[in-house]
Amino acid sequence: MALYCVLRSIRTDFSKVCLSQNVQSVHTSSALLSAEKALLLKLRKSTGYTFINCKKALEKFDNDIKQAESWLHEQAQKEGWSKASRLEGRRAKEGLIGQLVGDRAAVMVEVNCETDFVARNEKFQQLVRDVALAAMAHHRVKTEGRSGYVKSLLSAEELSRLSVPAGGSLSDQLALTIGRLGENVALKRAVFLGVPADWHIGSYVHGPVSGQADVAMGRYGALVVFQGGQGSMEILGRKLGQHVVGEAPLSLGNMEDLPCGDSETRLLAQSFLLDPSRTVGQYLTEQGARVLDFIRFQCGEQSSNEEE
Repeated sequence: MALYCVLRSIRTDFSKVCLSQNVQSVHTSSALLSAEKALLLKLRKSTGYTFINCKKALEKFDNDIKQAESWLHEQAQKEGWSKASRLEGRRAKEGLIGQLVGDRAAVMVEVNCETDFVARNEKFQQLVRDVALAAMAHHRVKTEGRSGYVKSLLSAEELSRLSVPAGGSLSDQLALTIGRLGENVALKRAVFLGVPADWHIGSYVHGPVSGQADVAMGRYGALVVFQGGQGSMEILGRKLGQHVVGEAPLSLGNMEDLPCGDSETRLLAQSFLLDPSRTVGQYLTEQGARVLDFIRFQCGEQSSNEEE
């Protein structure tokens, strides 16, 4: 009987130890799961990659989030270059016009994609922003010390060679975006305008999208260079840009030009969009201003050197 009691006591004590260890293991496992989930969510939010790929990266590098993020970018870059070569011939006529206006300087860029759905994607819009910032930085350096009016156009090939603040080139950033979005994306063109101290640059985008505070984006855009004016130069410049987007003039014309019909393509002779009772030239005379130059981008429009 005494032996039975001893054995029963030992078994009870052993069960308590095992139960304690199991409870401790459950708590430890729960803490680890919670920590791993937090890392997974953080990596997903910072990179935009799928949960499956983020989990794979964290497992590969024992939850080192920096190494995991770097590896994810490398894989997307490789996949992007591969996809870029496969998707190169696919039609990319959607996308966005991006405008960045600074101190006496402005850039307007066009980046294309295949679908309107991708054009609304945050990663695509980030690429448009990167292109605008890279173009502005490039021309700031290129035109440093120069005075007077500067107008410079950049082709797709020239754009692709520009550097981005994070390092690498825009072509690298393009491949990374293609790897993330899975459809053809293309750099189209850019224009840079720089003006003297007494000139102004008006800007306007139509169909604007939200998401990038410093770079305005939409499907149509215009920059207008003008001198003089009354009241707010920003408002006057916006009105002129709105007219250029809406009426699509092809040339400037002269202040005294009169309309020659519904198909008038000279800016100054066109009926002013916001007040059709007068021409643009007449409106400018009333405002004490004159337009010196303008440029209009329409997303997906065909350039003169492109084939149908």
